[in-house]
Amino acid sequence: MYRKQIEEYVAAHKQEMIEDICTLCRINSEKMPYKEGMPFGEGAFTALNQALEMAESYGFSINNYDNYVGTADLNDKERHLDILAHLDVVPAGEGWKETEPFVPVEKDGRLYGRGTADDKGPAVAALYAMRAVKELNIPLSKNVRLILGTDEECGSSDIDHYYAVEKEAPMTFSPDASFPVVNTEKGSLSGHFTAEWAASSAMPKLVSLEAGIKVNVVPGKTKARVSGIKVEDLEQAAAETEKETGIVFEFEVEEDHADITAIGTGAHASTPEEGNNALTGLLVYLSKLPLAECEQTAMIRNLLELMPHGDTEGKALGIAMGDELSGDLTLAFSLLKITDTGLDGTFDSRCPICSNEENVLEVVRKNMAAKGLTLHNDSMRPPHHVDGNSHFVKTLLKAYEDYTGEKGECIFTGGGTYVHSLENGVAFGASMPGTDNRMHGADEFAVVEELLTCVKIFAQVIIDLCS
Repeated sequence: MYRKQIEEYVAAHKQEMIEDICTLCRINSEKMPYKEGMPFGEGAFTALNQALEMAESYGFSINNYDNYVGTADLNDKERHLDILAHLDVVPAGEGWKETEPFVPVEKDGRLYGRGTADDKGPAVAALYAMRAVKELNIPLSKNVRLILGTDEECGSSDIDHYYAVEKEAPMTFSPDASFPVVNTEKGSLSGHFTAEWAASSAMPKLVSLEAGIKVNVVPGKTKARVSGIKVEDLEQAAAETEKETGIVFEFEVEEDHADITAIGTGAHASTPEEGNNALTGLLVYLSKLPLAECEQTAMIRNLLELMPHGDTEGKALGIAMGDELSGDLTLAFSLLKITDTGLDGTFDSRCPICSNEENVLEVVRKNMAAKGLTLHNDSMRPPHHVDGNSHFVKTLLKAYEDYTGEKGECIFTGGGTYVHSLENGVAFGASMPGTDNRMHGADEFAVVEELLTCVKIFAQVIIDLCS
C-alpha cells in the first residue's frame, strides 16, 4: 500500500536528500573535548543542532536533550516506533584518496565522506522516510520518533542520558548496520591490561611505542622509536616482517634514534579479519630487531604469544569459540602504549551468545597473569537477541523483501549498535548485503541508490507499523 506514492516522492526529492546529507557530513563531529553546553565537543554540538534545524524546517516537532540527543516527532500521538541514529563519527584517519574526509562528493553513484554511511546518511534517509509519510498525508494512528545521538562511537553515554528521562518505545530500529535485520548482537569485552617493570639502560632498545586510535578500530598505521639499531638491521627486519605479515615499514633515521612507521590496513574491530593489524605487525618487527634483553623486550614477546599477528579469533588467548546463532568470537588488538617502565594496552573482543565471564573474562585474566600482565576488567557486556518471529521483525523483513526483491532473514553482528540494551530493538540497514561501505576506514561511502531504497523501506515500515 502506498508504494507508488512513496517511490515517486523519493525520486522527486533525491537531490535534496543528497544535499542534506552533505551538509551534515561537512561537519567534523568526532568526539572533542567538553565545552560548556557541548558534552562531546563543538563538532557533535554543531551536527546535532544542524540536524534538528533541518528536521524542524520540514515541519517536525523537535526536542534537544541537553545537546546529548535530539529528537524529531512525526505527530503528537502515542509513541510506537523509534528510529535510533547517530551523528558522531570516528576519527577521519589517513589514506583518503577519493576526497578529503569532510568534503563529501558524489562520484559514480557513490557519496564519499566520513559519516555518509555511518551514520549521517542513514539518519537523513530515516528523516526523509518520515517526511515522505508526512507530506503524502498518509494517516497514522501512532507516532514515530527519530532519535539522533552524538556519542555512539565512544560508549553511547548520550543514549544513556536520553533513556534516563524517556521510556523505550514498544519497537525500535537503528539504521546503523546492514540489511536484512540484525536481531542478534554479540557481547563484548574491551580488555584493558597493564604491566610494569624497572627501566633498563641496556642498548639497543625500544624508546617508545604508541599505537591505535580507538578501541573499536583495527590500527592501520602505528609508530615506534628505537635507539642503537643499525640501518641494515632495520631494513632486514622490515623485509622479513613484510614477507611474513604483509605489513609495510618506513623509517626516519636520526643520529641517536630511528622512527619506525608500520603500515597495514585498518578495519572495524568487529570484523578484524578484514584488516591487517599494523600494531601486531609492528610487534613482530620489533621481535626481529637485536634489542638488548630486558623486561621490556621480554614483554613484547609475551604480547605476541598471547595475541600473535593474524590471530583474530582469540586462539592464543584460549578463548576461541562460536555458536550457530551468533558466529565465532573475534579479537582485535587495538591500543598499546609502551614506555621504558611499562605498558598499557586494550583489545576488543566480540563474544558470541555461548560466551560468559567464566569462559572468556576469567580465562583471559589467568592467561595474561601467567605472562606478567594484569587485566583490569571485572565484567563483560552481554549479548543481545530479539525474537525473529515477532510481528515487529516480520514487518521489517517484508518491507525489505518488497522493495529489494531479495530474501529477508535475521542475521547477527559483532558490532554493538545503539539498540544493544533495548528490550525490543534491532538494527535494520542501512547498507545492503555485499556492500562494503568502508565504515571506520578511508574513503567511506554510501551508495546513493541504496540510501534511496532505505527511504522507501523505512517509509513503508512506518506505515505498516503505525497506521
